[in-house]
Amino acid sequence: MKQKKIPMRRCIGCYESKPKKDLLRIVRSKEGQISLDFTGKLNGRGAYVCADAGCFEKMIKGNKLSREFETEVGAATYEALRTQFEKRTEADGSKSGGGAVG
Repeated sequence: MKQKKIPMRRCIGCYESKPKKDLLRIVRSKEGQISLDFTGKLNGRGAYVCADAGCFEKMIKGNKLSREFETEVGAATYEALRTQFEKRTEADGSKSGGGAVG
């Protein structure tokens, strides 16, 4: 029996490749809104970060989303993402769809 291929993605905080299901997806829609995508199915350009506070903070401090999305990402957007991330880690596995913030 053939083993199923596991999709790998690179975290923009620590630059390690990990299985896609272990990472959080941040998406920029065509309208320019940036949000956490908990389902992994929202349309738009995606970037991945570990579900770890350390990697999330590295992403914010290094302004990595601006580079990944090739657009300016403001402090207010990063704060909104941090709030979504903290709610997600507090819920620890809740099934939510992710809301737009930018």
